Amino acid sequence: MSRDPHGLRKRSVVIAGHRTSLSLEQPFWDALKEIASGRGVSLARLLAEIDASRQGNLSSAARLFVLDALRRTARAG
Repeated sequence: MSRDPHGLRKRSVVIAGHRTSLSLEQPFWDALKEIASGRGVSLARLLAEIDASRQGNLSSAARLFVLDALRRTARAG
């Protein structure tokens, strides 16, 4: 049985002093890392920003954040 390269990956992070975890597919983790790097912030800091403005669960908010970032990039290009 082969492992799905896009399967969910659960990771623990510390946001605003509390430990939480979220599950995202690897392409979303990769995109979040790229966005964080482009902004000159850590992945944890970016997730804290997403967490502060989210509605719903953090995993969904992170996916929507990536989608919005990609749409903004497409409109700018």
